[in-house]
Amino acid sequence: MFKRISKYWWCQILGWGANAFLFLFFGFFFNSIDAAQVQYIISYSLLGILISHGFRTVIVKYKWIEKPFENVAIYFFFGILVCSIIDSFLLACISHFVLPAPPETDFQESWMRAFFSQSLFMAMWAVIYFLWHYVEETRNSQVGQLKLEATVRTLELKTIKSQLNPHFIFNALNSIRALVDENPRRARTAITELSNILRNSMQADKAETVSLENELSIVKDYLALENIRFEERLKVQYDIDPETLELPVPPLMLQTLVENAIKHGISREVNGGLILIGSHVHDMRHEITIRNTGQIVEDLNGNGFGLASTRQRLGILFGKRASFEIYNLDTVMVEAKVQMPII
Repeated sequence: MFKRISKYWWCQILGWGANAFLFLFFGFFFNSIDAAQVQYIISYSLLGILISHGFRTVIVKYKWIEKPFENVAIYFFFGILVCSIIDSFLLACISHFVLPAPPETDFQESWMRAFFSQSLFMAMWAVIYFLWHYVEETRNSQVGQLKLEATVRTLELKTIKSQLNPHFIFNALNSIRALVDENPRRARTAITELSNILRNSMQADKAETVSLENELSIVKDYLALENIRFEERLKVQYDIDPETLELPVPPLMLQTLVENAIKHGISREVNGGLILIGSHVHDMRHEITIRNTGQIVEDLNGNGFGLASTRQRLGILFGKRASFEIYNLDTVMVEAKVQMPII
């Protein structure tokens, strides 16, 4: 509050002071000014500060700035008119009863002359004041909207992540449970892999994006865990451009898509199959592909938590600049493709 008042008074003093300075400068420049006129100009500026401050007090008290524009225009018009009448009347009184007025001018002529000049300057003051506050309110509104959008986006991301982790843990524990009786040694190995995944995923959960390299480390641990269950039925290949390793991706997105490939592709194939993970840059866009053996037998574009969460997070983080597709690449392979802007 103190800073805003201070800024306001600086503008008042500098604005009306500059106005008085111009009158004095041109008066001295053309040698057409005397001591009485100097006193009149100073009085004119001081009255301008006082009257305009009273005008501002009314504007603030009755919250004119917050009213519809049509009403504001009417209020400002009558406010300028009243202020100009009061200001010019006081100037005429000062000119005739305090300062020595020129003998050829009467009170009414002095008042009318002051009224026209003060109407112009009060109108200029009102326009500047209104525009200043309009721009200020617009900027504050935009900042508030951006903060609100950022808060909503953060809450949405946290909600999705809080759903992803239990979803993933449930599937991983099922894999370990299948190994406990038939191969305890491999089950212990699986628990070690799961602890690595959980540690990495908890670190990733603190950020909106992580590097692809970090995401790949989680995926490799997850595939090592799944490889214990599928053994030779699961084959994995990587086609990763080293230059993409530092690019940002949504945390757990790649792991979710790989999990989807195993659940809906590899696990349904009697002989298992291949998962090929690729990452490249095309036309200044980061393209991640996950190809897996299998076929889409139903419409997956709108179904499934993993696919829906992928679309949601891409939309929240990148808007329409990112895209996600999943389709049958040929008669034996499915491809999921994510394209993100390079930021």
